[in-house]
Amino acid sequence: MKNICRIGLIGLVFALVNCQSVNNRNMFYDGVQPEKISDQFSFTEGPSADKEGNIYFTDQPNDKIYLWDWRTNQVTLFLDKTGRANGTHFDKDDFLITCSDEKGEIWKISKDKKVEILFKGFEGKRLNGPNDIWNDAFGGMYFTDPLYERDYWTDFKQELSHKSLYYRNKNGKINKLETFTQPNGIVGSETIKKLYISDIDAGKTYEYDILGEGKLSERKLFCEMGSDGMTLDKHGNLYLTGDGVHVFNRSGKKIYHIPIPEKWTSNVTFGGENNDVLFITASKSVYILPTKVKGIK
Repeated sequence: MKNICRIGLIGLVFALVNCQSVNNRNMFYDGVQPEKISDQFSFTEGPSADKEGNIYFTDQPNDKIYLWDWRTNQVTLFLDKTGRANGTHFDKDDFLITCSDEKGEIWKISKDKKVEILFKGFEGKRLNGPNDIWNDAFGGMYFTDPLYERDYWTDFKQELSHKSLYYRNKNGKINKLETFTQPNGIVGSETIKKLYISDIDAGKTYEYDILGEGKLSERKLFCEMGSDGMTLDKHGNLYLTGDGVHVFNRSGKKIYHIPIPEKWTSNVTFGGENNDVLFITASKSVYILPTKVKGIK
């Protein structure tokens, strides 16, 4: 009986490993390459999908937010004068939340382009320059605040001595969670209860368990690679950016690389009608890549 159970367990493990292997081989279509859909920008960043699957992204040097409509495959201007929006993410009510670093602010933007400045500091001090953000189901938000001094900042004086990860709850209370060398890309998932954050200058990406509202486990090293932006698919694979797009499985093993013919690939997200189109921001261009997997909700 013990031997039978042992054989059954080995078979189950083999089946699970083989299933994962099949999934990896079938994530992308043979011969399908990323398609450049527009190259009219100075530096693209911050893509995020609304509830319909349309993608909003930023051109930070030009202080604009653009919209990609998956139905027409066209890019149009959504908003001018965005506070120099960088990273973005839609909250549970489909408002676009932006890291607008011109004055170290977080903005909330409605579909009819009404702007609300949610906050601009921590404990009475100006934020360095909010970079990337992820909104949770509790109505709160995790955001990174590194320091990249911009030539368009006027009368800037660094008021915070640290570069950190923060959580702002639905009532507006902000807590500093952890300090890094240069925190950058961030993404989370309610489904797998994980939060990932890149410490880009340290060349590392970390993983947390989400334990509750604004509550995280101790950080754990996920992989020895930093990233500008990131996204997750429904299998829990993590997509990191820099030299193209690098795909890691849930164990932190690199399983795929998507080359992008640009100097720098800044960010990535899933969108489209079925949430299976990878949308990639890279230097002066944006790309789409249909896949066999879907982004995680």
